[in-house]
Amino acid sequence: MIVRSWPARALLALMSLALWLAPGPSLAADVDLPAPQTEGGMGLFEALKKRSSVPGGDFSLAEVTLGELSTVLWAASGLNRGQTGWTVPMAEGLAPYVRIYVAGQEGTFRYDWGGHRLVEVSGENIKARIGGPAFIRKAFYVLVLTTDREILGQLVRGGKDRQDEFAQVLAGAMTQDIYLAAAALSLGTRYIHSMNVEAVKSALGLGPDDYPIALMLLGK
Repeated sequence: MIVRSWPARALLALMSLALWLAPGPSLAADVDLPAPQTEGGMGLFEALKKRSSVPGGDFSLAEVTLGELSTVLWAASGLNRGQTGWTVPMAEGLAPYVRIYVAGQEGTFRYDWGGHRLVEVSGENIKARIGGPAFIRKAFYVLVLTTDREILGQLVRGGKDRQDEFAQVLAGAMTQDIYLAAAALSLGTRYIHSMNVEAVKSALGLGPDDYPIALMLLGK
Protein backbone atom coordinates (compact mmCIF):
# COMPACT_ATOMS: atom_id res chain seq x y z
CA MET A 1 0.00 0.00 0.00
CA ILE A 2 2.79 2.40 0.84
CA VAL A 3 4.53 1.77 -2.47
CA ARG A 4 1.34 2.29 -4.47
CA SER A 5 0.24 5.42 -2.58
CA TRP A 6 3.46 7.40 -2.96
CA PRO A 7 3.06 8.10 -6.72
CA ALA A 8 -0.49 9.32 -6.09
CA ARG A 9 0.72 11.77 -3.45
CA ALA A 10 3.55 12.89 -5.71
CA LEU A 11 1.15 13.36 -8.59
CA LEU A 12 -1.18 15.47 -6.46
CA ALA A 13 1.76 17.59 -5.32
CA LEU A 14 2.86 18.15 -8.91
CA MET A 15 -0.67 19.04 -9.95
CA SER A 16 -0.95 21.53 -7.10
CA LEU A 17 2.37 23.10 -8.06
CA ALA A 18 1.26 23.35 -11.70
CA LEU A 19 -1.97 25.06 -10.71
CA TRP A 20 -0.10 27.49 -8.46
CA LEU A 21 2.34 28.37 -11.26
CA ALA A 22 -0.32 28.62 -13.96
CA PRO A 23 -1.54 32.09 -14.86
CA GLY A 24 -4.93 33.13 -13.58
CA PRO A 25 -7.94 33.68 -15.82
CA SER A 26 -7.26 36.20 -18.58
CA LEU A 27 -8.80 39.62 -18.11
CA ALA A 28 -9.86 42.13 -20.69
CA ALA A 29 -7.05 44.27 -22.08
CA ASP A 30 -6.69 47.17 -24.49
CA VAL A 31 -7.66 46.17 -28.03
CA ASP A 32 -6.24 47.63 -31.24
CA LEU A 33 -9.13 47.71 -33.69
CA PRO A 34 -8.67 46.75 -37.34
CA ALA A 35 -8.97 49.49 -39.93
CA PRO A 36 -12.62 50.47 -40.51
CA GLN A 37 -14.36 49.93 -43.82
CA THR A 38 -14.52 53.35 -45.49
CA GLU A 39 -15.14 52.46 -49.14
CA GLY A 40 -17.66 50.46 -51.12
CA GLY A 41 -20.56 48.78 -49.41
CA MET A 42 -24.21 49.82 -49.39
CA GLY A 43 -25.28 53.11 -50.96
CA LEU A 44 -26.50 55.95 -48.75
CA PHE A 45 -30.13 55.90 -49.88
CA GLU A 46 -30.39 52.14 -49.46
CA ALA A 47 -28.90 52.46 -45.96
CA LEU A 48 -31.42 55.20 -45.15
CA LYS A 49 -34.21 52.93 -46.32
CA LYS A 50 -32.96 49.99 -44.24
CA ARG A 51 -32.13 52.03 -41.14
CA SER A 52 -34.37 50.74 -38.33
CA SER A 53 -34.50 49.73 -34.67
CA VAL A 54 -34.44 46.05 -33.76
CA PRO A 55 -37.79 45.33 -32.06
CA GLY A 56 -37.49 44.34 -28.41
CA GLY A 57 -34.71 41.87 -27.77
CA ASP A 58 -34.81 40.31 -31.22
CA PHE A 59 -31.06 39.75 -31.47
CA SER A 60 -29.53 36.45 -32.52
CA LEU A 61 -26.52 34.87 -30.82
CA ALA A 62 -24.29 35.60 -33.82
CA GLU A 63 -21.03 37.42 -33.12
CA VAL A 64 -20.38 41.01 -34.15
CA THR A 65 -16.80 40.92 -35.39
CA LEU A 66 -14.11 43.38 -34.35
CA GLY A 67 -14.03 44.58 -37.95
CA GLU A 68 -17.74 45.41 -37.85
CA LEU A 69 -17.42 47.07 -34.46
CA SER A 70 -14.44 49.05 -35.78
CA THR A 71 -16.48 50.41 -38.68
CA VAL A 72 -19.45 51.34 -36.47
CA LEU A 73 -17.23 53.20 -34.00
CA TRP A 74 -15.42 55.02 -36.80
CA ALA A 75 -18.77 56.04 -38.28
CA ALA A 76 -19.86 57.37 -34.89
CA SER A 77 -17.02 59.86 -34.45
CA GLY A 78 -14.12 59.10 -36.75
CA LEU A 79 -11.83 61.36 -38.72
CA ASN A 80 -12.90 61.03 -42.36
CA ARG A 81 -10.61 63.53 -44.14
CA GLY A 82 -7.21 62.89 -42.67
CA GLN A 83 -6.82 65.16 -39.66
CA THR A 84 -9.23 67.87 -40.81
CA GLY A 85 -12.77 66.48 -40.75
CA TRP A 86 -15.10 64.36 -38.66
CA THR A 87 -18.07 62.13 -39.40
CA VAL A 88 -20.05 64.31 -36.96
CA PRO A 89 -20.16 68.07 -36.22
CA MET A 90 -17.57 69.20 -33.68
CA ALA A 91 -17.17 72.47 -31.77
CA GLU A 92 -14.18 74.34 -33.20
CA GLY A 93 -13.25 71.17 -35.08
CA LEU A 94 -11.40 69.79 -32.06
CA ALA A 95 -11.68 66.58 -30.04
CA PRO A 96 -15.06 64.85 -29.49
CA TYR A 97 -16.81 65.88 -26.30
CA VAL A 98 -19.02 62.79 -26.17
CA ARG A 99 -17.30 59.57 -25.16
CA ILE A 100 -18.27 56.12 -26.42
CA TYR A 101 -17.93 53.10 -24.17
CA VAL A 102 -18.31 49.50 -25.37
CA ALA A 103 -19.82 46.89 -23.04
CA GLY A 104 -19.53 43.26 -24.07
CA GLN A 105 -18.94 39.75 -22.80
CA GLU A 106 -15.17 40.33 -22.65
CA GLY A 107 -15.42 43.44 -20.50
CA THR A 108 -16.02 47.17 -20.69
CA PHE A 109 -13.93 49.56 -22.78
CA ARG A 110 -13.64 53.21 -23.74
CA TYR A 111 -13.27 53.95 -27.43
CA ASP A 112 -10.09 55.94 -28.06
CA TRP A 113 -10.87 57.80 -31.31
CA GLY A 114 -7.28 59.05 -31.70
CA GLY A 115 -5.68 55.61 -31.66
CA HIS A 116 -8.79 53.84 -32.99
CA ARG A 117 -8.64 51.29 -30.20
CA LEU A 118 -10.52 50.09 -27.14
CA VAL A 119 -9.07 51.04 -23.76
CA GLU A 120 -9.97 48.68 -20.94
CA VAL A 121 -12.19 50.07 -18.18
CA SER A 122 -12.80 46.74 -16.46
CA GLY A 123 -13.02 43.04 -17.17
CA GLU A 124 -16.69 43.04 -16.11
CA ASN A 125 -19.63 42.47 -18.41
CA ILE A 126 -21.97 45.24 -17.23
CA LYS A 127 -24.81 44.68 -19.71
CA ALA A 128 -27.03 42.95 -17.17
CA ARG A 129 -26.82 45.65 -14.52
CA ILE A 130 -27.00 48.97 -16.31
CA GLY A 131 -30.78 48.99 -16.08
CA GLY A 132 -33.50 49.69 -18.58
CA PRO A 133 -35.19 46.92 -20.58
CA ALA A 134 -34.06 43.39 -19.69
CA PHE A 135 -33.36 42.59 -23.34
CA ILE A 136 -30.34 44.92 -23.32
CA ARG A 137 -28.20 41.97 -22.26
CA LYS A 138 -29.12 40.12 -25.49
CA ALA A 139 -27.22 42.59 -27.66
CA PHE A 140 -23.69 41.45 -28.51
CA TYR A 141 -22.37 44.91 -27.66
CA VAL A 142 -23.90 47.87 -25.86
CA LEU A 143 -22.45 51.25 -26.84
CA VAL A 144 -22.78 53.85 -24.07
CA LEU A 145 -22.58 57.52 -25.07
CA THR A 146 -21.61 59.88 -22.25
CA THR A 147 -20.65 63.50 -21.82
CA ASP A 148 -16.98 64.45 -21.54
CA ARG A 149 -17.12 67.43 -19.20
CA GLU A 150 -13.38 68.07 -19.33
CA ILE A 151 -13.43 68.74 -23.07
CA LEU A 152 -16.83 70.44 -22.96
CA GLY A 153 -15.47 72.91 -20.42
CA GLN A 154 -12.58 73.78 -22.74
CA LEU A 155 -14.64 74.21 -25.90
CA VAL A 156 -18.12 75.35 -24.95
CA ARG A 157 -18.70 78.59 -23.07
CA GLY A 158 -21.95 79.51 -21.37
CA GLY A 159 -22.19 77.11 -18.44
CA LYS A 160 -23.32 73.54 -17.90
CA ASP A 161 -26.69 73.90 -19.62
CA ARG A 162 -25.05 75.15 -22.81
CA GLN A 163 -22.49 72.37 -22.64
CA ASP A 164 -25.25 69.79 -22.25
CA GLU A 165 -26.99 71.16 -25.36
CA PHE A 166 -23.82 70.65 -27.39
CA ALA A 167 -23.40 67.12 -26.01
CA GLN A 168 -27.01 66.16 -26.80
CA VAL A 169 -26.73 67.43 -30.37
CA LEU A 170 -23.47 65.56 -30.92
CA ALA A 171 -24.86 62.34 -29.40
CA GLY A 172 -27.84 62.60 -31.76
CA ALA A 173 -25.52 62.84 -34.77
CA MET A 174 -23.48 59.91 -33.49
CA THR A 175 -26.52 57.68 -33.03
CA GLN A 176 -27.71 58.41 -36.57
CA ASP A 177 -24.30 57.48 -37.97
CA ILE A 178 -24.40 54.26 -35.93
CA TYR A 179 -27.82 53.46 -37.42
CA LEU A 180 -26.55 54.02 -40.96
CA ALA A 181 -23.34 52.04 -40.46
CA ALA A 182 -25.26 49.18 -38.85
CA ALA A 183 -27.69 49.10 -41.79
CA ALA A 184 -24.82 49.07 -44.29
CA LEU A 185 -23.20 46.14 -42.44
CA SER A 186 -26.50 44.25 -42.00
CA LEU A 187 -26.26 44.62 -38.23
CA GLY A 188 -29.12 45.27 -35.85
CA THR A 189 -29.17 48.27 -33.55
CA ARG A 190 -31.56 50.12 -31.27
CA TYR A 191 -31.49 53.43 -29.42
CA ILE A 192 -32.23 53.13 -25.69
CA HIS A 193 -32.75 56.10 -23.41
CA SER A 194 -34.01 54.22 -20.33
CA MET A 195 -31.16 53.07 -18.08
CA ASN A 196 -29.97 53.04 -14.49
CA VAL A 197 -27.92 56.22 -14.64
CA GLU A 198 -26.15 55.73 -11.31
CA ALA A 199 -25.24 52.13 -12.15
CA VAL A 200 -23.82 53.23 -15.50
CA LYS A 201 -21.84 56.06 -13.91
CA SER A 202 -20.43 53.69 -11.31
CA ALA A 203 -19.54 50.96 -13.82
CA LEU A 204 -17.77 53.42 -16.12
CA GLY A 205 -16.17 55.51 -13.40
CA LEU A 206 -17.64 58.76 -14.72
CA GLY A 207 -16.88 62.07 -13.04
CA PRO A 208 -19.52 63.68 -10.80
CA ASP A 209 -20.67 66.10 -13.53
CA ASP A 210 -20.68 63.58 -16.39
CA TYR A 211 -23.63 61.38 -17.24
CA PRO A 212 -24.71 58.77 -19.82
CA ILE A 213 -26.79 60.19 -22.66
CA ALA A 214 -27.95 57.08 -24.49
CA LEU A 215 -27.33 53.41 -25.18
CA MET A 216 -27.02 51.91 -28.65
CA LEU A 217 -27.52 48.16 -28.79
CA LEU A 218 -25.54 46.32 -31.47
CA GLY A 219 -26.02 42.75 -32.63
CA LYS A 220 -27.22 40.51 -35.44
